[in-house]
Amino acid sequence: MILRDEITKIVRSQRDAIKNRDQGIIRHDIIKIQPFQNFAILISGIRRCGKSTLLIQMMKKEENFYYLSFEDPRLIDFTIRDYELLEEVFHKEYGSQDLYFFDEIQNLAEWEYYIRHLLDSGKKVIITGSNASLLSRELGTKLTGRNLRLELFPFSYHEFLEYTNKEDSDDSFNDYLFTGGFPDYIRLGLLEVLHNLLLDIISRDIIYRNNIKNPVLITEIAVYLLGNIAREMTLSQLQKTFSAIGSTSTIASYLSHLEDAYILFTLSRFSYSHKSRQINPKKVYAIDNGLVCANTTDFSEDYGRLLENLVYIMLRKKYRELYYFREKHECDFIIKEKTRVTKVIQVCYEVTTRNKDREINGLLEAMQMFDLKEGYILTGKQEDELTVDGKKILLKPARLFSE
Repeated sequence: MILRDEITKIVRSQRDAIKNRDQGIIRHDIIKIQPFQNFAILISGIRRCGKSTLLIQMMKKEENFYYLSFEDPRLIDFTIRDYELLEEVFHKEYGSQDLYFFDEIQNLAEWEYYIRHLLDSGKKVIITGSNASLLSRELGTKLTGRNLRLELFPFSYHEFLEYTNKEDSDDSFNDYLFTGGFPDYIRLGLLEVLHNLLLDIISRDIIYRNNIKNPVLITEIAVYLLGNIAREMTLSQLQKTFSAIGSTSTIASYLSHLEDAYILFTLSRFSYSHKSRQINPKKVYAIDNGLVCANTTDFSEDYGRLLENLVYIMLRKKYRELYYFREKHECDFIIKEKTRVTKVIQVCYEVTTRNKDREINGLLEAMQMFDLKEGYILTGKQEDELTVDGKKILLKPARLFSE
């Protein structure tokens, strides 16, 4: 229970803070967001990737709206039963409005009931949240078919260029390859920013919400997986590595929590069989290269795996179905659209005489299996065109695919 005067002060102070806050560079994803009646627009993503800033950019385009951030510690006693009081404060302070913005709404228990009430009343609602599973579960209870989702990631390469006022070049791309896209880290350049971010996410979005009994162990697993991006792994392998965990089911739940918090992602091996996709080894990728480099010691010169991780994130933004391929050889990424595979992509920072056959053989095998005439090798800066066994192979700098 919270008092009317307290809500009024919070609503006013948050609204005043919007006026004084720098909106930064305009995020490219803003063009994808349009408020609609009867639909809640949900912007989800890892903490500190810019969701709140994107919300502010949208609010600065509007004259009439309501806004509340549930990250505010003064709202710790706010419950779903207080929403009528909040509505009264909104109306008294800003008149009758139809557009609502809520930041980090997963901090309010049973928030979906309030949002459903607003939608049923013909309101337009835009919300942000940082936990994929939590948001999906609650959207699926009261808001099935009434929500549109957008995942926001840290800065893309082109957003990084805008934010740093750098020109597109090989050197700029290599800076981004290791720095990543978290705005605070780019601005300050302090590794502590990304150290603390990882610990904060694990603490607030995983341990606190899921009653984790061994918080040290899940942190160790997160760091281990960040150090093994772009590699295959199985639950049994992880269980052997972390023998203190008694079962693979516990490992699976920990991995699921790390994915829900947007720290890590897993990529399935391509198969037409759902069962095979579930039991085959998966590859692990991270949300951001800067987060990887700051929290591990393995990547001072490993351009190849960092480039593969970056390409994964670029592709994940664009495509719903993404896999890796392994038969006799391996191909890094298979893109499936509707019922057929449409693109096959290999990633290699620099194609040389030593690795050319390996990279080409994996790509060719995938192209032949899916009857494709063209395939890609994304590189650090190489650009070329090859014809092998009647198939066209295009070498392109990965930064040309970054938007």
